[in-house]
Amino acid sequence: MNINYDTLSDNEIISRINEKDDDAIEFMMQKYGNIVKREVRTVYIIGAETDDLMQEGMIGLFKAIRDYEADKGTAFSTFATLCIRRQLQTAINNSNRKKHIPLNSYISIYSENGEYGYEFGDNIETENSDSNPEDMVIAREQKNTMRKRIETELSPLEKKVLKLYLDGFSYQEIADRLDKSEKSVDNALQRIRKKLSN
Repeated sequence: MNINYDTLSDNEIISRINEKDDDAIEFMMQKYGNIVKREVRTVYIIGAETDDLMQEGMIGLFKAIRDYEADKGTAFSTFATLCIRRQLQTAINNSNRKKHIPLNSYISIYSENGEYGYEFGDNIETENSDSNPEDMVIAREQKNTMRKRIETELSPLEKKVLKLYLDGFSYQEIADRLDKSEKSVDNALQRIRKKLSN
């Protein structure tokens, strides 16, 4: 029997997943895959590919699907976003402890509330079971340092490019919005990476 999942609510699909409907899992992974892409964009990567973080984000989405409880009164998309963010933050925290060397050059940039769109996770629950006060203080200092470096070291164009990039726009979309070429956008992002990785 073919089921049109598009006609079902998230809660109905989750109910089917709880009844071991593998197709429903696949549907939810595809439906909310864009949240993973968006959240991965908010973790600025210096000198590395996004593949590792995409995998971590998809793990976070899978955990959301597995653990979601409709009777808690939270929309699935909200719960999924939180789970994905926590999974990404855990990956970053672990990389900072050298547990996962390929991830050791990620810089977390979580929301878009500051003057140029960069607030560094102060409103996100990033603590996990193996966090300790020293790690939290260090993370807070790193966020403050990165915020200052963005404000002082990037040109006005680079700040605009970075904000649009973190908001999930493609190179072409950024170029169109700023009336620049794609090459100019790519060059700006390369300069940003160099400036922020020194």
